[in-house]
Amino acid sequence: MHATSNIAQLDDARLEDAYAPAPGCWDEMRAADGALRPHWQYLIDSLRQLGRGGIETRWREAHRLVRDNGVTYNLHGDPRGMSRPWELDALPLLLRGEEWAELERGLIQRAELLNSVLLDLYGPRKLITQGVLPPELVDGYSGYLLPCHGIEVAGNRPLVFYGTDLTRDADGHWRVIGDRAQTPSGSGYALENRMVLSRVMPSLFRDSHVHRLAGFFRSLRRAMIRLAPNDSGQVRVALMTPGPSNAAYFEHAYLANYLGYTLVQGADLSVRDGALWLRTLGRLERIDAVLRRVDDCYCDPLELREESLLGVPGMVQAVRAGNLTVANALGSGVLEHPGLMAFLPALCEHLLGEELLLPQLHTWWCGRPADRAFVTANLETLVIKPAGNRANGKREPRVLFGRELDADTRARLLAAIAAEPYRFVAQEEVKPSTAPVYMDGRIEPRPFVLRSFSVAEEDGYAVLPGGLGRVALAQDTPMVSSQLGGIGKDTWVLATEPEREETLLGLHEATSPAVVRESDVSSRVADNLFWIGRYAERAEGLVRLMRVTAINFTARSSFAAEDEGIGCLGSLLEALNEQCQGNVPLPTGDAPAALAAPTPELLSLITDIDRVGALPQTLQALDQAAWSVRERLSSDTWRVVNDIEGHLRRLTGQPPRTLNAALYVLDPLVTSLVAFSALTQENMTHNEGWHFLEAGRRLERGMNLATLLRSTLVSVIPAPEESLVVEAILGVTDSLITYRRRYQAGTRVGALLDLVVQDEANPRSLGYQIVQLAALVEDMPKDPMGPTRTAAQKGVLRLLTDLRLAELDKLAQPDAEGAKRAALAQFLTDREAGMAALSDALTAQYFRHEEHPHHMIEHRLSGPIER
Repeated sequence: MHATSNIAQLDDARLEDAYAPAPGCWDEMRAADGALRPHWQYLIDSLRQLGRGGIETRWREAHRLVRDNGVTYNLHGDPRGMSRPWELDALPLLLRGEEWAELERGLIQRAELLNSVLLDLYGPRKLITQGVLPPELVDGYSGYLLPCHGIEVAGNRPLVFYGTDLTRDADGHWRVIGDRAQTPSGSGYALENRMVLSRVMPSLFRDSHVHRLAGFFRSLRRAMIRLAPNDSGQVRVALMTPGPSNAAYFEHAYLANYLGYTLVQGADLSVRDGALWLRTLGRLERIDAVLRRVDDCYCDPLELREESLLGVPGMVQAVRAGNLTVANALGSGVLEHPGLMAFLPALCEHLLGEELLLPQLHTWWCGRPADRAFVTANLETLVIKPAGNRANGKREPRVLFGRELDADTRARLLAAIAAEPYRFVAQEEVKPSTAPVYMDGRIEPRPFVLRSFSVAEEDGYAVLPGGLGRVALAQDTPMVSSQLGGIGKDTWVLATEPEREETLLGLHEATSPAVVRESDVSSRVADNLFWIGRYAERAEGLVRLMRVTAINFTARSSFAAEDEGIGCLGSLLEALNEQCQGNVPLPTGDAPAALAAPTPELLSLITDIDRVGALPQTLQALDQAAWSVRERLSSDTWRVVNDIEGHLRRLTGQPPRTLNAALYVLDPLVTSLVAFSALTQENMTHNEGWHFLEAGRRLERGMNLATLLRSTLVSVIPAPEESLVVEAILGVTDSLITYRRRYQAGTRVGALLDLVVQDEANPRSLGYQIVQLAALVEDMPKDPMGPTRTAAQKGVLRLLTDLRLAELDKLAQPDAEGAKRAALAQFLTDREAGMAALSDALTAQYFRHEEHPHHMIEHRLSGPIER
């Protein structure tokens, strides 16, 4: 959030007194004569009544909500990567209901027009044969996908979800500055903006009579069900995302959760027998409709872009066969050709018999001689845009402002236009209208763009009341874009009467019988959940071991003898070396001298993100795995993920310089990691996905414990030192209280093994992990045509049997030479190898899912596969 830090700058003057819009452009809050527009009066009065403290409190809460909800928008090159928080302005944009109704009519007409254009271009192409559109405009554009020509579209609605970018001209008239027909993003951010603002200012929101948003998303759900080829009433819809690296991945996960759709990537899907299937655990399940967030040319490497790794081979054929609906239709990107706007007024007259209601930017396509002549004569006043061309393979130039071109650039541009005129489009340069932004304790005007959203209904289109507002940080910017660092803005359409509170479930949907769906856990999702469990447990184990090692070292200053505690510290460093993948230099030569100053190594393991096996790399891996299944984690769980990210930033951004300082970070970090484990245990439905997360956790805890015991107990050291080692192990395993109550004869290795190896009631013991693994593996999906026992079942049964038959007294005894516990070493090594083999067996069975025809269980047997 950008507007919460300098509230003290407010004085007794009214908030809006210093607000001065730039001359020559429309401002949303102030009229040209400086008067406050009437529909803004209540908001400004309410902010005055809140005062400095009230505003600061509410926007601190808004900042917390954005952070806790994990709302992000990833800018390319931003050092925060996937963790860059979404920027939300403190003030909503206010629009009068009567004004919105007029704008809505124009948006609906435009959506109908573009839908008709799309139907023709991929159907009879009469617009081209009759000369309304030149063939060079369409056929030479990379967004026109020839393999999609002739595909029948369900309900004659190829344009299901449509976005329109708008601003006002100097006279206050709304103007269309861009059409988003491919994968229009932003509706999820608009919804999240509304959730945050309505929560931090509930009274203001309620009393302003703001139109609600839920009805629009109900219309979207109805559209996807209505257009799907499956008419059984049990339609399965997936939202297809490019993955976590996409700038708007948060929105993809957010909308999938809100709409109740399965979030999928191309690798999760497969086309078989002309239909699309989701690769779940041990079987394939049919997908009827896809709401895509992947550009259409990347959706099918078989018929479209062959180098794509984001799509599904055969998707075009599944659509062609009538077994799949994709929204928006593949090929809808042609509507984003910037030159098409030059023809829309004529197209509206030709197709709808009406004048275009909503004005747009004046546009010239240089493929027409008259337009080209105008552009070359007036270049200084125009904005030049590229029109993507499939044939020449050249990199398209960026958007150019004619007034900014030097003589050399201008000459090269004119030469390029003359050589390939159809590759260039020119538009008038319009100064965006401004809207009030709360910034640095003041209200200031900033350039503003509104993206509206429309969704197809049975008869016409429904428009989201308001949309996603975006404002620029700088006053003089010619472009407003989230990718350029813009700020989100909630848009309130004000009704004349109180609005009824709505939810996503309408009356009909709420009273409909429940439909129980099969699993939607794909192999990829299960794999990520499995590694979330492993990384979370690995991080917790590392933190616990590092804490005990650091405490052990700092406590040596109180020992009477100089070399007292050296044996224990050496054993702990050996264990740390094992758990950090052998990346800890162990002492050689004079051990007491080498162990005297381990602080630099410990601090490096705690803070160095570039060090293999160190704590920061494990936390980073946990964060990345969590992002990959963002939609599977509850809001409370995601708040804990954000806390863990915060601890990671503190460890690496301002590294502690002493072990005591490091402990101040490690203590709350282990609390967050335990909270993460508890929330996934208590708040996550114990379905197939949870089974794999829990299996990963149990495997990692068991392997870490076996490694810890092997590293510290195999080598026999003097009794006083061994007592310190036993106590340290009990501290790492959080079993010290139980040990002291149960065993009265001091610290003994045999008693320790009884508690942390064979006690199946101790959640930190090896026995407990294997018992839990046996139950988890038993509940995992099985191939009905496979063997009676899977490799994983056999492996965990062998582990459990060997553990229960182990004779701990013999394992605790040193060998004949008295230097090592060879039997214990072999026992623990076998347990580590067995659990590693179990991990491999689960990977082979579930995470490398192979397609077999008999796995395609079609649960909706009505109708043939081919249509």
